[in-house]
Amino acid sequence: MHFADNAERANRKQPRFKTEAEETEWWAKNQEFIADRFEEAKARGKLGKGTVARLARERTEASPTITIRLPESDLARARTLAAERGLRYQTYLKMLLHQALNSEEKRAGRRW
Repeated sequence: MHFADNAERANRKQPRFKTEAEETEWWAKNQEFIADRFEEAKARGKLGKGTVARLARERTEASPTITIRLPESDLARARTLAAERGLRYQTYLKMLLHQALNSEEKRAGRRW
């Protein structure tokens, strides 16, 4: 089994994250962690069909669908950077927008 190859990785815990950016960076650097967790769950017979996706949908509010025009070069850059982090480009763009809005609010001295 993959997780048994390295006792250190098998015993590692997922940390609590202060920001979404911190979490994104951690997952990008620790992609084997999720594979190890799946292998462990599979070995214990604890994998459920669609469980993670269903729980994620239940825990998040629905996002409205919008249309935004972007230069093709920016879209290509976003796709490349998102792929390097193992994210879909839409998720990556939402993350960037969220970070930029937080930064602007902080700069302006207000928070929502």
